[in-house]
Amino acid sequence: MAKELLLVSNSTLHGSGYLDHCENHIKDLLGNKVQEIVFIPYARPGGLTHDEYAGKAAERFEKMGYNLKGIHEFANAVEAIENAHAVFTGGGNTFKLVEQLHLNGIIEPLRKRITEGMPYIGTSAGSNVACPTIMTTNDMPVVYPPSFEALNVFPYQINAHYLDPDPDSTHQGETRETRIKEFHVYNETPVVGLREGCMVHIVGDTYTLKGSTNARIFQQNKEAFELKPGDRIEL
Repeated sequence: MAKELLLVSNSTLHGSGYLDHCENHIKDLLGNKVQEIVFIPYARPGGLTHDEYAGKAAERFEKMGYNLKGIHEFANAVEAIENAHAVFTGGGNTFKLVEQLHLNGIIEPLRKRITEGMPYIGTSAGSNVACPTIMTTNDMPVVYPPSFEALNVFPYQINAHYLDPDPDSTHQGETRETRIKEFHVYNETPVVGLREGCMVHIVGDTYTLKGSTNARIFQQNKEAFELKPGDRIEL
């Protein structure tokens, strides 16, 4: 089976509830072939406990007709991944997330299951870890993971919550585009800037933008350009 993923920039769009803006895309991905989903809560946004985060996700997925259980509720995290029907990784701090993926030994098992065709959903940090590395996250390095290497099931880097420069702002700090240019001084991998409301649907080696906003594409030594929902990402 071809791998199939939905990588979402943000879990909540302004003016709507948790996962509302991507509910139909999630249902399209999971269909009727999935009953129970393993949830990875390691990113812990705002310091939520694993139980609190899993409870929030479980309530939302129940409304969509699916059962969800946090990976921390299983006796063995590796076995939980090996037996999962699908995996959802929530947003939060990407450094904490990838640290726990490495420390719990599930980077390789999760990569293997995804490449075999198990559906994977990620939001924000959960999308970042689908990339080759987490080097284009916006998060503070609150912990020191064993490696910046991630799942590498999507060949490009993602910058979630991508923000365009505001010409009217008096802020003198670096823009998101400047930070990505810094990344490209040392790295060749293209970066997909996913604005709020934007997501990537992956089927095998086909990558299609979904959602309500454009993505901005960055490549080393090239001008950035826009892709709109429905466009393929072919770099």
